[in-house]
Amino acid sequence: MKEKERKRARPTPPRSTTPQLPLWAQRLADDQPTPQELVADIVAAASNAFLGGDGLRFDTAVRRLVDHPDVGGWRTVAERSLTTYLQEHITAAWEHGWQPADVSRVVGRRFGAQHVRLMRDAMTAELQCYAQATIDPRWLAQLAELEAKVWWPPDRSYLRAWCELPNSDWASMLPRMLELLCLVHSLSVLEVLGPIPGQARPPAPKADGQRPPVDERVLSRVRALLAKAEATTSEAEAEAFTAGAQERMARHSIDMAMLAATEPNNRDQPVGRRIGIDNPYESSKAMLLNVVAKANRCRAVWSQDYGFCTVLGFEPDLDAVETIFTSLLVQAVTAMTRAGSRTGAGGRSRTRSFRQSFLAAYAVRIGERLTEVIEVQTEAARAEPGGGNLLPVLASRTQAVDEALNTMFPRLTQKSSASITDAEGWHSGRGAADLATLHTGQALPE
Repeated sequence: MKEKERKRARPTPPRSTTPQLPLWAQRLADDQPTPQELVADIVAAASNAFLGGDGLRFDTAVRRLVDHPDVGGWRTVAERSLTTYLQEHITAAWEHGWQPADVSRVVGRRFGAQHVRLMRDAMTAELQCYAQATIDPRWLAQLAELEAKVWWPPDRSYLRAWCELPNSDWASMLPRMLELLCLVHSLSVLEVLGPIPGQARPPAPKADGQRPPVDERVLSRVRALLAKAEATTSEAEAEAFTAGAQERMARHSIDMAMLAATEPNNRDQPVGRRIGIDNPYESSKAMLLNVVAKANRCRAVWSQDYGFCTVLGFEPDLDAVETIFTSLLVQAVTAMTRAGSRTGAGGRSRTRSFRQSFLAAYAVRIGERLTEVIEVQTEAARAEPGGGNLLPVLASRTQAVDEALNTMFPRLTQKSSASITDAEGWHSGRGAADLATLHTGQALPE
């Protein structure tokens, strides 16, 4: 009884008003984690918040990383850990079908220019781990187009070099680094379009007299013609230049198809290439790429969320698609801009619907014109000696492309990619496409 009385007489400790820590924080407090473990837990919390769209939790993780006192080499550990994690995620992205241009495009759509530059440096650093001979030449070309290079000193990581730049510091770079890390980690699996870094092999030497799959001289001449078509203010000259470019590419593709058909043990197969589709009016631009692809015996699949189309076909045909589409898009946007803006009843702007319909009509009409040019070149090739087997050869290549499409995209669905809501825009677009007539039968201007 006396013991019970003594217990009742003891003062009751006040209930703590401190909020209960999350389980991961309690564990960190109890276990006294190493700096490496603490960074790993913070990154995991940031990644979960990013995937869940929880901006508040993500900002909390960023503050914990940035505001941690720089004792015991904390910043050095955090810097090394973050660059290592991002490199690992980039390596996984390559294995999941992503290429440098794809990653850069997605980063640009989600964040800003500085994120793109930081991502470019991260990809450059990751690709330094491979012998250059084991990297696909197309990857190297993408890096060159991105102007990616090692600019930081050998005794610094790119992240530390960024933090030492003017108007840049640890507090401003860490959030960007975490955002890139989380974004790359969240990327879905794509179709692998070629050998990933470390697995590419130098092409086998060609036999005497055997031509490469793509004649760079033809491509150079085509690009030069299209550059003139885009630069000239004369519609007649633009028509002739563009006509010559498509005719040369069509004939080059036919020649390559016939050459491949005569080679013993020919292993020429369809391959894939991704082509960027940017806002605004991306659905109409994707439609333009689709009709250019179909005219050149290729198939295009639009990945709207990622801002690109995957085009399947044989190498010469893919070169024709990419080169001609790039130029036609420039010409179409120029013509659309020249057409000006539009205002509807009550003074409301209808410029967007006008331009969307303009580009869609342009795409449809260009598809018709491209088909006419390629048919003319096909008939001309059939009439030449040895051209009797041309149609079966082209048919077999078209079938191979369709089979590759079904294999790579087994659950592909088709839907209309652009809505036509403005009659004036439609007719104006067809008129602009007619001005870009692709076959004139005239000699090309030099």
